[in-house]
Amino acid sequence: MDPPRISTIEWEMMDKGRFFSLSMVNSFALRGLLYPFTVIKTRLQTQRQNSVYKGTFDAFIKIIKYEGFCGLYRGFWVNSFQIASGIGYIITYEKVRHSLGVYTSIRDGRVKGLIGGGCGSLVSQTLITPFDVVSQHMMVIGQLKDKSSGNGATTRMQSLSTANVLGIDPKLRSGLAASIVRELYKRDGLRGFYRGYCASVCTYVPSSALWWMFYPAYSDALASVLPLWTSHLIIHCVGGQLSGMTVAVITNPLDVIRARIQVHRMNSFSSALKVIWSEEGMSFFSKGLSARVIQSFFSSFFVVLGYETLKRWSVYDQYKDQIRW
Repeated sequence: MDPPRISTIEWEMMDKGRFFSLSMVNSFALRGLLYPFTVIKTRLQTQRQNSVYKGTFDAFIKIIKYEGFCGLYRGFWVNSFQIASGIGYIITYEKVRHSLGVYTSIRDGRVKGLIGGGCGSLVSQTLITPFDVVSQHMMVIGQLKDKSSGNGATTRMQSLSTANVLGIDPKLRSGLAASIVRELYKRDGLRGFYRGYCASVCTYVPSSALWWMFYPAYSDALASVLPLWTSHLIIHCVGGQLSGMTVAVITNPLDVIRARIQVHRMNSFSSALKVIWSEEGMSFFSKGLSARVIQSFFSSFFVVLGYETLKRWSVYDQYKDQIRW
């Protein structure tokens, strides 16, 4: 009699060293591939109304036109430190899921995912918020747009001073991150690097929790309607995409508030909400949403593809024959 097939690879089934080393490589490659969407999303969310960009495609074209391809990767190396927080995230997520299965009566994968994803995100945000704050300033400082004369003819390019709240030289390239760090510390001390931390937690903890709750729900629903021979890996990837887009729509307003607090240096969640609502009105709910949904569509696919593939590569030999691809 054949051993039962395993649909979910649990923590105790994997070689942890192999899994985490492969995860770091995968995370860096994925971050590099999708980072331009992060830059575009941040700029759309932090601009006032449509003062610079009319949408995702317009932002992409203008950044390439005025800043070159490198403009899409502003702050990438600082942001890439999130790889370390990603390891903390996945360790917390897997350990919480494992502990819930061992020490509680919770057996529903959606509930374990909800709790584990929320805990993982809390740990991750505590580690990464300072790097996130610095990289977001780098994303918007020095961005360029047309400056037009009265008859509408383009005369030259100008820097967007409204995005440069720290007063950093917009032409600075070498040492930009260090200048931002010095200015943040000069103005606010260590607290400046955690500006918007509560907003980040209020954004990413529910986002992560909901993603891990919807992910198995969508995957199970797809598995129940698709032919039995359908690849489990493909089912998981599509389930991840559906989960990512659902969460992007639900939590986008929170992400807009977080970005405004961290970049425009607003003092509180309520004051940021008041200012954004007065400037944007109902468009506040969809500000930067298209870039966020596109980012979630691709990132969720590649995250799940990498995550599920690496788990299968890292599983102990005794389980390999029971894993369904």
